[in-house]
Amino acid sequence: MNKRTFIKLSSALMTAPLLSPLSGWANADKLRNWAGNLEYSTDKLDLGKNLQQVQTIVKKYPQLKVLGTKHCFNDIADTKDQFITVVGAEEVMDLDTKNKTVTVNGGLKYGQLAPYLHEKGFALHNLASLPHISVAGACATATHGSGEKNGNLATAVSAMEIVTADGEVVKLSRDKDGEKFNASVVHLGALGVVTKVTLDVQPTFFMAQVVYENLPLNQLKSHFDEIESRGDSVSLFTNWSTEDITEVWIKYKTNSEKPLKAHPDNELFGGKLATKNLHPIPELSAENCTEQMGVPGPWYERMPHFKMGFTPSSGKELQTEYFVPRKNAVDAILAVSKMGNQISPHLFTSEVRTIAADNLWLSPCYKQDSVAIHFTWKQDWPAVSKLLPVIEKELAPFNPRPHWGKLFTVSPGLLEKRYEKLPEFRELAAQMDPKGKFRNAFLNLNVFKK
Repeated sequence: MNKRTFIKLSSALMTAPLLSPLSGWANADKLRNWAGNLEYSTDKLDLGKNLQQVQTIVKKYPQLKVLGTKHCFNDIADTKDQFITVVGAEEVMDLDTKNKTVTVNGGLKYGQLAPYLHEKGFALHNLASLPHISVAGACATATHGSGEKNGNLATAVSAMEIVTADGEVVKLSRDKDGEKFNASVVHLGALGVVTKVTLDVQPTFFMAQVVYENLPLNQLKSHFDEIESRGDSVSLFTNWSTEDITEVWIKYKTNSEKPLKAHPDNELFGGKLATKNLHPIPELSAENCTEQMGVPGPWYERMPHFKMGFTPSSGKELQTEYFVPRKNAVDAILAVSKMGNQISPHLFTSEVRTIAADNLWLSPCYKQDSVAIHFTWKQDWPAVSKLLPVIEKELAPFNPRPHWGKLFTVSPGLLEKRYEKLPEFRELAAQMDPKGKFRNAFLNLNVFKK
């Protein structure tokens, strides 16, 4: 299986001259996304190192898109005109211990922020599977971690600074702006350039994680809620080729940073406690995964599945994810499992996670506790493109909402039915970006229906 080194962006960006184009950006012939499945439609890219530079760039171009750490698998961030990035901007990490918030530049990565917070005695409520993504980009697409009581990463946002299409600075906060704020946090890149984000923090904590192998799938029928409540974050992994959940990753808070004297139960409804560190894709080495075996560590070294310095997941892959209401979780999982023979030949692994409801308009978890069914595909788009409509049809009774930054074929009409606030979001976007400077083909099709 092909493994490759994660592209390190920061050093190249930090040495870029003032407002200079960063053509190619990854020392490649063409600008591509992280997985390599998407070649962007232009190499024209400017870095905004600070607020003033971002304003200058925004005013300069009639059409513009913001590019983050390039971890989206579809063309949500693409443009044929001009890119701007704030990944590599002047670093901002302003901790307010009294109000328990931290303000950061939008392009900062979670892997940079988390150790700083821990050192200062604080933590975030949740992290995604990999810490290589930027704060602003993750929140813009409602990217998430796991935990039935944990909202997605965007739910930690309490304030934002956005440079809008005319170069003006708009500041929004949860306390002052109400529904306009809820509309703007998950914005899909349609409202402007997010230059700063303020996040809620809490006292730091330690976590440990254990993995169980070969949990019988039929145990989910009676014990799904019990399994999901076993830890603060729970992930189920399978490739749908057997009647088992191949791996169950359980992450839980602990009061001690010392090794546990005893593991949790050796059995989980028929699943056996793993005796060594594992990778979610069984064929890969666990070297790049966060520590397991019940060994405690700082929250940021256990919440993600992958370490900051290693290739996250398989590297060369495609990803799809659908959110269904928590109440329909087991039925949706069983519906997918019936397609195992069709799915498994094209799959590295699937992950099932729970996410708490929120009030963010374009979040897949808007007003509903959710379960996300994620697919990490082999990089064979012709095959995957034929499977997605079939999976979406099987999940249709549960009104699945797709992850905005991953691959899907759900029609714009169905998106509008499932994201009830889309019409009102369009009105807000028309106010903040009346000429459509930040729109592109993806947004025109899926949000603005042009």
